[in-house]
Amino acid sequence: MAKQNRGWKRRILVGLAWALGLFLALNIILVLVFRFAPVPTSGLMVQRRVESWSSGKPYVSRHRWVPLEEISPSLGVAVIAAEDQNFTDHFGFDWQAIEKAVQHNEKSRRKRGASTVSQQTAKNLFLWNSRSWTRKGLEAWFTLLIEAGWSKKRILEVYLNIVEFGDGIYGAEAAARTYFGKPAKKLTPSEAALLAAVLPNPRKFKANAPSDYIRGRQGWILNQMRQLGGDQVVKDLEA
Repeated sequence: MAKQNRGWKRRILVGLAWALGLFLALNIILVLVFRFAPVPTSGLMVQRRVESWSSGKPYVSRHRWVPLEEISPSLGVAVIAAEDQNFTDHFGFDWQAIEKAVQHNEKSRRKRGASTVSQQTAKNLFLWNSRSWTRKGLEAWFTLLIEAGWSKKRILEVYLNIVEFGDGIYGAEAAARTYFGKPAKKLTPSEAALLAAVLPNPRKFKANAPSDYIRGRQGWILNQMRQLGGDQVVKDLEA
């Protein structure tokens, strides 16, 4: 009986090891594929679609992939200024920003996040929106994978193509055409800053009906864009 129990335990462990190996291999394959291929959809887009089915509310998704060269450099600079000013320097995690966020959250009811563009790309592309530790752990894993397997240019390109700018509005091209009636390539710095300003909560804040708070963020982001060096930040990634 003892030998039989040990045999079953060994089989279970071997099965778990194979399952884990397969999971990791599939993750790596996905990351390598999306290093080059346009991203047709994302985990967040799928989640929003499922949520619409559950709620019974009408839902229209707007998303069109365009290469980074077809997106105004101003939008890249704007999201870096607003979301992750150390984007070009870190390896997926901004530990200084995390420490500041922890200190702020200990003293304030209004919580501050410290997710980098890399983390947000990993989460939006491969995962779902939740505050669970499981999701956070997977986010860290995928962040490391894309930092190791992609260039910073590619991370920014994917981010700008899948980030949520409003209900059913994903990516720079859909946002530019929906809110400003123009392709993403023709966005002005002011329009780019306005789009970046809504990113903390794009389902609450509206780029086409900005509140005083969003206008204030827009002005702050424009100032940060100038201090970072303007469009040259993104042009350096393309070099």
